[in-house]
Amino acid sequence: MTAKELRTKYLEFFKKKDHVIVPSASLIPEHDPTVLFTTAGMHPLIPFLLGETHPAGKRLVNVQKSMRTDDIDDVGDAWHNTFFEMLGNWSFGNYWKKEAIGWSFEFLTRELELDPKKIYVTVFGGDKEIPGVGEDKEAIEIWKSLGIPENKIYKLGKNDNWWGPVGQTGPCGPDTEMFYDTGTSKHGENCRPGETCGKYAEIWNDVFMEFNKTAGGKYEPLKQKNVDTGMGVERTLAILEGKDNVYDTELFKEVMELLKEKSKNFNQRDARIIADHMKAAIFILSEGVKPSNKDQGYVLRRLIRRSESKAAYSLDISDPPYDLILGAYLNIYKEEYPEIEDKKNEISLEIAREVARFHRTLEQGMKEFEKIKTKSDKIISAEDAFYLHATHGLTIDIVKDFAREDGFTVDEKGFEREFSNHQEISRAGAEQRFAGGLADHSEIVIRGHTATHLLHQALRDVLGSHVNQTGSNITPERIRFDFSYGEKLTEEQLKKVEDIVNLKIEEDLPVKKEFMTQEEAEKISAIGLFREKYGDKVSIYQIGNYSVEYCGGPHVGHTGELKKFKILKEEALGSGQRRIRATVE
Repeated sequence: MTAKELRTKYLEFFKKKDHVIVPSASLIPEHDPTVLFTTAGMHPLIPFLLGETHPAGKRLVNVQKSMRTDDIDDVGDAWHNTFFEMLGNWSFGNYWKKEAIGWSFEFLTRELELDPKKIYVTVFGGDKEIPGVGEDKEAIEIWKSLGIPENKIYKLGKNDNWWGPVGQTGPCGPDTEMFYDTGTSKHGENCRPGETCGKYAEIWNDVFMEFNKTAGGKYEPLKQKNVDTGMGVERTLAILEGKDNVYDTELFKEVMELLKEKSKNFNQRDARIIADHMKAAIFILSEGVKPSNKDQGYVLRRLIRRSESKAAYSLDISDPPYDLILGAYLNIYKEEYPEIEDKKNEISLEIAREVARFHRTLEQGMKEFEKIKTKSDKIISAEDAFYLHATHGLTIDIVKDFAREDGFTVDEKGFEREFSNHQEISRAGAEQRFAGGLADHSEIVIRGHTATHLLHQALRDVLGSHVNQTGSNITPERIRFDFSYGEKLTEEQLKKVEDIVNLKIEEDLPVKKEFMTQEEAEKISAIGLFREKYGDKVSIYQIGNYSVEYCGGPHVGHTGELKKFKILKEEALGSGQRRIRATVE
C-alpha cells in the first residue's frame, strides 16, 4: 500500500462514518499559544473542543501536517520523526468511546488487514497526579468485547495514557493506544508496549477529552465529551510494508539512497537524521519561516545546521545534495502539499544561505570548542555550552554531537537555564512557550482576542489596506499583536489607532459569527492572514459594519464588553514587521 492509498483509505473510511473531510491546518498555529508548531491535529481545533461550533459539524477527519522536536534526540532510530503526517478523526460532543475504539479496530483489522493477534493496547490505569479519575474501565471492557485478551491490555499511568493539556490548562483526558508487534526486539521478548525495545510500534491513539484542567490544578468535566484520534502515516506505512523502520518506506527511501551514494563514510543513524531534519526544514520553510535565533526560526536553524554538521563531519559529504533532497521530497509530496512547489526557489535559497552562515561561524567555534575541552574534566559546562551557542553559533545539538564523539558530556539542564534567561526560550522547552494565540479562554483573554480584530482594522484604516496581521499572543495581562509594516508608527498614528478602537468599543457593536464559503467570504472582503481551513465552509466574525475577519473564535457578544483599550508600546520585530503591546479592560 502506498502513502497516497493509505491517506485515501482512511479519509474515505471515516467519510462513510459521517465525518467531513477537512484540509490540513498550517504548521504554524494561530490559536494555540503553547506550541511553536502544530504538533497534533487537535491544536487548530481547541476552540471546538471547548464548545465553539465548527462550520463542518461535529464529526471531522483529515491528514494533518505535524512537527515535534521534544524528542529530537531519538531521531535516527527506527520510528521517530520531527515532521510527520497524522491521520485524525474527531467528535465534538457526538460519539464516544465505543464508536471510536470500535472504528479504530475495524480500520486496522478490516481495511488494513492487520493481524488482530498482533495488536496490543494500553489504557489509563489511574494516577495520583490525576486526582479523582480512576482507571478507564469503560475502555478496558470495550477492548475485551472486541476480542483483545486481558494479557494484551496494559494499564498505565499519566506519562503513558493521559493526553494534555497542551499547556498548563485546557482540554485533557485519558487515552488508549494501539501497538503492533513487529516481531523484533533489541532487548529480547521481555518488554511491553510503550517501551523503546523495538518490538512494539505505536500506530494509533484515541484520546477521550472529557476534562478541563484549571489554573488551580483541578480536573473539571468539559461541557461536551470529545474524541481526538491520531494515526501516524509514516509508522503505519512501515508496518504495512513489512519494514522495521520508517526510513525504508517510500517517504524516505530515495533520500536515504542519495545520502549513501554521496557519502564517503556512510552512517545509517546520521543519514536518517539528515533525511528527517531536511524534510522538516523544507516544510517549515514552505510556511514562510526563515532561520533565526527566535521561535520557529531557531528550530529551523537547528535542523539545517545539525544536518550540515552530520553531512560534513560524519558522512564526509563534501558537497551536500540539498537541492536533490528538496527535489526528492517535492516529488513525494507535491500532490498533497503544493506549497512546497510554490516556494521551492525560496526554500533552496534559504537552505544555501543558512549552510553558508553555519560554515562561516563553525571554524572559529570549533577552535573555541577545542580550547574548552582542554580545561574540562569530560564535562562541557552550561556556561561554555551557551558561550559556544551565543557567540559562535553552535547549537546545543552540535555541541552535544561533537562532545559525544570525544567522550564528553554536556550540562544540558544548565544550558537550558542559561538559554531561557538570555533568549526567552529553552532548548527542551522550545515548544512550550507562548508563540501566538490565546493563553486561555478566560473572559479577559476573550476580550483581548476581540480587541485584536478591532486593532487589525484600525491599523489598516490609519496605515493602509496593505497592513496584515502576522501573529498574536494574548494573555490576561496584555495583548501582543504583530503586523506587516515597514516604518515606525508616529505618536499621532498610534493615537488615531487607539482612538478608533475605543470608539468602536463605545459604539457597543454586535459581534457575530457566520459560516460561509470561501467565495462568499472573499465577496465581503474578509481579512486575515491565518485563514483557518475548514473544507467547504469557513468561520467569519463580523463586528458591526466595521471588521470582517476569518477566525475560529472565541469572542465577546458586543464590543461594549471590552470597556477600554490602551496601546503600551510599538516596536520593530524584524524586516518589515512591527509589534504592538496593549491592554484591554
